[in-house]
Amino acid sequence: MANVERVREVVDTPPSAEELSERAENGWRLVAVEWQREAEGGDSEAFAREEVPYGLAVDADHHYLVENPTEVEAMRCLLEQVVLDRPLSEVAAELTRRGFRQRSGVEWNQVALFNLLPRVVEVAPRIYSSEEWVEKRPLLRVVG
Repeated sequence: MANVERVREVVDTPPSAEELSERAENGWRLVAVEWQREAEGGDSEAFAREEVPYGLAVDADHHYLVENPTEVEAMRCLLEQVVLDRPLSEVAAELTRRGFRQRSGVEWNQVALFNLLPRVVEVAPRIYSSEEWVEKRPLLRVVG
């Protein structure tokens, strides 16, 4: 996989056409735009509330994020099923069969699993190390 260089710049004004052309001539490619404005109401909290990423939980002291073993196991199951090229409807049924539920307590469905996929991709290297994956991959093919 090729190395990719990324640069994030905070700007006060949009870049001019000349600036964009110059960047493109130097091999850069625009990949995202982020917009921001003042929120209405003015009574917003200093920090917005964010959901704890799936697979993690807040520790008892409320200082750290720690692994949630049940959610990690659900992601492991999802990862294995995706590698076996199972449709998300079958993956949802398998997670339900194994007793896994969404945080809200409801059964998994294709939409919820699709929304979870970016998180699974993010943590997959921690779910399976390269060595574990090399050992596991042939077994998955036999099972599938």
